Amino acid sequence: MAVGPECFILSSSLCLKGDMTMLQATVNRLEGVKCASPVVICNEQHRFIVAEQLHQLNKLTENIILEPAGRNTAPAIALAALAAKRREPENDPLMLVLAADHVIQNEDAFRAAVREATPYAESGKLVTFGIVPSLPETGYGYIRRGEVSLGVDDTLAFEVAQFVEKPNLETAQAYVACGEYYWNSGMFLFRAGRYLEELGKYRPDILSACEKAMDITDPDLDFIRVDEEAFLSCPDESIDYAVMERTADAVVVPMDAGWSDVGSWSSLWEISNHSAEGNVHHGDVISHKTENSYIYAESGLVTTIGVKDLVVVQTKDAVLIADRNAVQDVKKVVERIKADGRHEHHIHREVYRPWGKYDSIDSGRPLSGEAHYREAGRRAVAANASSPGRTLDRRGRDRQSHP
Repeated sequence: MAVGPECFILSSSLCLKGDMTMLQATVNRLEGVKCASPVVICNEQHRFIVAEQLHQLNKLTENIILEPAGRNTAPAIALAALAAKRREPENDPLMLVLAADHVIQNEDAFRAAVREATPYAESGKLVTFGIVPSLPETGYGYIRRGEVSLGVDDTLAFEVAQFVEKPNLETAQAYVACGEYYWNSGMFLFRAGRYLEELGKYRPDILSACEKAMDITDPDLDFIRVDEEAFLSCPDESIDYAVMERTADAVVVPMDAGWSDVGSWSSLWEISNHSAEGNVHHGDVISHKTENSYIYAESGLVTTIGVKDLVVVQTKDAVLIADRNAVQDVKKVVERIKADGRHEHHIHREVYRPWGKYDSIDSGRPLSGEAHYREAGRRAVAANASSPGRTLDRRGRDRQSHP
């Protein structure tokens, strides 16, 4: 099982829906599915928070592969496939590829679809899961099914006829009406070796870069660091473009499991339970004359008065206030933050380290790498300290601080 490739910081650290983070919910979803310990692909900046989330589930793995930079899904899945092959060199293990930012309401239906897909993947097919559309959604890509693929344990699946880009509303309505289209979920099941074979056939440059990156790995605690120079030379490409749209062995298995791709704060509002006024509250929130808004308070009280159709998100790092229909432009704000030389997009007050986490109380310039690690005792309050006068030193030992 591979989880990733982008365990973005919000899905990993905040309980956006229920009492688990979305990363934890993704891993926990595999209860009842026979699989080995997960292979997790994430950015190296998120390594400790990912490890902590897995530790809380008692599912900490030594297979957390760190990307020095994002290169999209085809390379990330290639790293996981190479790791799986090395873990089981005498076999060609099945890989269930999941993203860390999906919500699935009906987990029994999810597991049933995985079982339906298994014989196809075992026979060498590359299976993608197509979500039965509940409405003409314009925010997802679609998969058009072809002929029924028969003969594997009496299960139902279809050849993939076409992957299509996000449609306009009129086209999406036609897709839903004809019954031959599914939402493209971005979840897959195939043998690791078969994926690598097809990747090598259609994008040998991606496979070569990933093999070189995995040939020079640097074990670091629970993490596997791939060779930075080799991986940064890898092209940026999605699995759909690199493999699934080209292979003759693509199969789609329908899934009707209450699936949502939580790619934005507005999508969280859509899938959550609403108050009578249409609001969704998380944390300490008081709203008055407020309608159809998503309000998230991580620390402290957030109040709203006389507003509607807003997304309000308060964390220890920053506050976001946006029209719910324009929240996708948050990416433009992040680009502005980067251009201005600010650090909020990658330096966070709550910092995870091997010995726990701490809340930084110094708003000055960020320390980098090992210097930041060494200074934690002076600049931070340790999360698990039993009294205000206690901190953890850099080796994790409890020490009594002195006035």
